[in-house]
Amino acid sequence: MLSCNICGETVNSEPDMKAHLIVHMENEIICPFCKLSGINYNEICFHIETVHFEQNAPEKNSEKLAAVQYGHSDRKNTNLQSTAEVTSGIHSACASSFPKESSESLPKDRTVKHEAFYTENITESRKYQKSREKKPGLSEAQGSIYETTYSPPECPFCGKIEGCSQDMEIHVKTKHASLLESPLKDCHQPLYDCPMCGLVCTNYHILQEHVDLHLEESSFQQGMDRVQCSSDRELAHRLQQEEDRKRKSEESRQEREEFQKLQRQYGLDNSGGYKQQQLRHMELEVNRGRMHPSEFHSRKADMLESIAIGIDDGKTKTSGIIEALHRYYQNTATDVRCVWLSTVVDHFHSSFGDKGWGCGYRNFQMLLSSLLQSDVYGDCLKGMAVPCIPKIQSMIEDAWNEGFDPQGASQLNNKLQGTKAWIGACEIYTLLTSLRVKCRIIDFHKSTGPLGTHPRLFEWILNYYSSETEGTPKIVCTSKPPIYLQHQGHSRTVVGIEEKKNRTLCLLVFDPGCPSREMQKLLKQDMEARKQASQVFTAEKIP
Repeated sequence: MLSCNICGETVNSEPDMKAHLIVHMENEIICPFCKLSGINYNEICFHIETVHFEQNAPEKNSEKLAAVQYGHSDRKNTNLQSTAEVTSGIHSACASSFPKESSESLPKDRTVKHEAFYTENITESRKYQKSREKKPGLSEAQGSIYETTYSPPECPFCGKIEGCSQDMEIHVKTKHASLLESPLKDCHQPLYDCPMCGLVCTNYHILQEHVDLHLEESSFQQGMDRVQCSSDRELAHRLQQEEDRKRKSEESRQEREEFQKLQRQYGLDNSGGYKQQQLRHMELEVNRGRMHPSEFHSRKADMLESIAIGIDDGKTKTSGIIEALHRYYQNTATDVRCVWLSTVVDHFHSSFGDKGWGCGYRNFQMLLSSLLQSDVYGDCLKGMAVPCIPKIQSMIEDAWNEGFDPQGASQLNNKLQGTKAWIGACEIYTLLTSLRVKCRIIDFHKSTGPLGTHPRLFEWILNYYSSETEGTPKIVCTSKPPIYLQHQGHSRTVVGIEEKKNRTLCLLVFDPGCPSREMQKLLKQDMEARKQASQVFTAEKIP
């Protein structure tokens, strides 16, 4: 859209602007400085020379007026064209719409005539100016009409603003000459198609400006797309962060639940220890009618006394099983080629106070019962008795305080008393080492046979017991103490190993989970019960 610099009307194209400017020239003459209209050519010239004398240099205006005088005196029928010529010299919007006759082609006599006309007009204008000064009323009335603010001329085609009308005229003639000149009817004017929208242009420079607008619009759209893309990336990043936060929160919650489950499973949930669990169970038995209140108070007193002195009350102990096994293999076992038995061992089973977590403590009681009956360890264990579970916990804590197994102590928070914390081979090793009993840990960390079996474990135990060959070829009673066997989730005490006639090896183990009443059947010469109590495990059954 192009805007007329004379009346402000907008048109769609350059040819329309050209036709619009021609209408202005044919209809009326307008002062380029104050927009005065409705007067003839001589009056507009006199008006410019008198009112706007300071805005126009006399030298420039004389040439323009001379050229107009020449056209007006010689060719009256072209008075309108000459008027447009002068106006175009002052206001660039009208300058190049019409062909004009150059003043350089005038004869010299005509130039002199023009100069005389210019001098005469200047004299008249000065006289008119003096008469205006003498008449303040007239001057004040006309001032409201003529005294307006001059605005710099603006190009109607590209909108460029110049400092004066002469510069604007030069700009229009040089930059938009092709727009002002009408194409010849008999000439073939080249047409240029826009490669982006198909618009047909008659000028290459216009096409170039038009394409530049397309490129600027495309660049702006790309910038908007980049902004949108950046916004989408930020949104995706925020969504990803929110998803990661939720996932981490869920993982953290699951870890806490698993940790709490493990704490409950291994007795580290601060729910009390041996004493609290034993009291709760006896109270429950009383409430169910299975225990008389007097029995409750009697058992409670015995338990508190045992904890106070630190010695096991012996209510879960069964003695004489190794001797019973010796008689069994000597008289009954016909499919056994040879059997090796450890030294005398007492069996201890779990009670209501340590049910579900006390197997490690009970196996230590079995092992210690064997060591106490051997003279070899008399110096280390002199004066000791089989301790109760709270006492064993205290002994392990004392070993930690002396510097034994700091890693294991940290894993159990350096506390066992008053808890149901599980213990394993490392804690048994720590306790025996603190008592100056020489021992070691053998780790069979992976299976060495088919289907997850451990034949290497059985071979090592056989070598451990068979290093002594005292006794009859079938039954070997060794001086070796029992073996603490720890596996996933449970522990047992190995008291011997047998080799069948088909060369199959079987372990003889004491399980803390086996109650005392089952072990007593061995002592009553119940052969079937002896097989159940010994709990023979083949290589395929040990995980």
